[in-house]
Amino acid sequence: MNDQITQIRAVGQSHPRREAREKVTGRIEYIHNLRLPNMLYGKIFRSTVAHARIVSIDTSEAAACPGVDMVLTGEDIRKIMPDPHFGVMFHDQPVLALDKVRYVGEPVAIVLASDPNVAAEAVALIDVDYDELEPVFDEMEALSAETFVHDELKPGIPEIQFLKGVRDTNVGFPYQLRHGGDVDKAFEEADRVFEHTFRTHPSAHVPLEPPVTVAEPTGAGLTLHTANQSPSFVRYEISRLLGWPQHKIRVRVPYLGGGFGAKLWIRLEALVAAAALLAKRPVKVSLSMEEQFYTITKHGATLKIKSGLDKDGRITARKCEVFWNGGAYADIGPAVAFHAGMTAAGPYDIENVAIDSFSMYTNRPVAGAMRGFGHPQLIWAYENHTDMMAHELGIDPLEFRRRNILREGKEHATGTALNTSSVEKVLDRVAERLQWGKPFERGEGTVKRGRGFAIGIKASIAPSTSEAIVRLGADGSATLMCSSVDMGQGSDTAHAQIVAEVLNMPVEMVHVVHPDTDVTPYDTGTLGSRSLYHMGHAARLAAEDAKAKLEELAAEVGAQPGSNVPIWELFARKNGMPVGHVVGTASFIPDGHVPPDPMTGQSPHITPYWMLGATGAEVEIDTETGRVTVLRMINVADTGTQINPKIVDHQISGASIMQLGQTMQEKVHFDFGQVTNASFADYKIPSMLDIPQIETSILDGAEADGPFGAKGAGETGSFCVSSAIANAVFDAVGVRVSEMPITGETVYRAMRAAAGEPLEEE
Repeated sequence: MNDQITQIRAVGQSHPRREAREKVTGRIEYIHNLRLPNMLYGKIFRSTVAHARIVSIDTSEAAACPGVDMVLTGEDIRKIMPDPHFGVMFHDQPVLALDKVRYVGEPVAIVLASDPNVAAEAVALIDVDYDELEPVFDEMEALSAETFVHDELKPGIPEIQFLKGVRDTNVGFPYQLRHGGDVDKAFEEADRVFEHTFRTHPSAHVPLEPPVTVAEPTGAGLTLHTANQSPSFVRYEISRLLGWPQHKIRVRVPYLGGGFGAKLWIRLEALVAAAALLAKRPVKVSLSMEEQFYTITKHGATLKIKSGLDKDGRITARKCEVFWNGGAYADIGPAVAFHAGMTAAGPYDIENVAIDSFSMYTNRPVAGAMRGFGHPQLIWAYENHTDMMAHELGIDPLEFRRRNILREGKEHATGTALNTSSVEKVLDRVAERLQWGKPFERGEGTVKRGRGFAIGIKASIAPSTSEAIVRLGADGSATLMCSSVDMGQGSDTAHAQIVAEVLNMPVEMVHVVHPDTDVTPYDTGTLGSRSLYHMGHAARLAAEDAKAKLEELAAEVGAQPGSNVPIWELFARKNGMPVGHVVGTASFIPDGHVPPDPMTGQSPHITPYWMLGATGAEVEIDTETGRVTVLRMINVADTGTQINPKIVDHQISGASIMQLGQTMQEKVHFDFGQVTNASFADYKIPSMLDIPQIETSILDGAEADGPFGAKGAGETGSFCVSSAIANAVFDAVGVRVSEMPITGETVYRAMRAAAGEPLEEE
């Protein structure tokens, strides 16, 4: 802990994941394995119609079923929660349906029993009479539909209270950005104008651990043991719903078996909390794999993009309209419309930009954040659009991008400069790894090969807060207390490395306490690749505070600066024996954030850092069937300093594999609002046989304001996969796919249409 001790390098080293042994030996704690004495199990009765008024709910037969303890409906929830509506941005989602149901699968009642099988059998005995209403499923139809999912808008946060009480609309949240001068005039003066529409469809998060919560009434209040990415928010929202002070709510989160945004904010927690308080016993609700499909999806979207170009192939004007299918309740949809919408113009230097991004209500399951926070959908559109313009103009796609990319120090369409994030370096690296411009084997006979690439940009979510506590003990160990949730991304390991670097100790000597709101301090949530930057800073600052206090202790007990007095002796001199600790604390909020102008979306400092990524893809297509095989993917990422290079590599490749599934095969299918492929038998995620050769290339350099130069990486690998593959498909067979997923049927139909032989729709 002094200048004479050799510095132990922790940051930049590929230390093993600290939970790895527990996971592979089956000893790790998951809430699915939790059993409490006298515990009840809850099974949910769900709506079978997409949009209806509830006429009556008959639970008498279910309540009379032997072994059933209680059956609860929305009216019962009011006994413990007077206004039982929750939500991160809008308080519009009922704990159990009240008056109306708004999607197939919406929770209407819950059966509690000591045996989960008894509860499941009793659910089938509940009878609900509905007065059905006209549903709306498509985000574009929702614009002009005469049926409204909600009678009025109910925003919950102060920033959007201007929407409170707005009626007769399915637009949940409108966001707009205006940059430069008169966009319409710029289009009139453009030499060429290109306009295209793209679509993406809902897909599922499907973490292998479905959502699960156990609520336990205690003498002091309520403890929630839950699989959730935002424990601090859960504590706040449950206390608001109950009208209790926050200290009466305790939220514990161990490791998660995946999250990807599916376990953010409130999922089961409000329902299970109310059920436990009404039953006066612990209650556990574990969703099945099938139920996940009715609980949360990724946003489907319609994306319209229009660009005006001058005679030199420079983009002078761009208009973007994005319509996000948010499902029946707002959830985080307004933030997706805002945070993703702001970068809809892409990493390009465009003088005149107009963006409108709308979160839409429909009668589908709730859509929420998913790895990339809407950016894979946006980049799918603007990078397809970019390639289409380049080919139409007869310009090489790489050269076209080089003419138009945003360069270091230039102002992005949001009004914030691009600093310590080089689009040019990302573009050059992906072109170099693809060997763009060199001869490429194009295949032969009925098998054609092609290659393509895409680049993308994302702003980190801001403003947000992270707090940390570091306790340095007499035995020379340190304990980090923070509310970041390790859901497989390795945050415990990375944060321990940061603390170890500051305190100059082996990483193994740093213990990390998992989120427990009675112990660990506040954190906005584990989302949006924010944890390494925000909590990394908080952990660093807390460790520095602990180090300073240890130096104060050394001075207090007479140790000379620079001496080799061991830590245990310092505490022994103070306390008479080698016991005790010093505690460092810190709170981190990025400096300088300026909220965007509500009319223009402009801000000189809208994000603490930019995330940049690129993907190159090589594909092979069987022209007789349209089947696409991805042979190779190259992921380029700007991650700043790598705290743990191996974890970064795994994060980038893992994100790209997940997006590969979204691109090639994953789509939630609906039949009048009913999910028809809610199982892994019908909803196919990538298997080992689907995964191509994957290469990861990380740019050298450090983020100027990051902890030891680091910034988030968990989403970067997902950004550009879809558009890179679509561009490679075009390169191979000359057809453009405008909707995901890129199935063999989709490509085959496109080839037949291009040949003037369109197939009839079934």
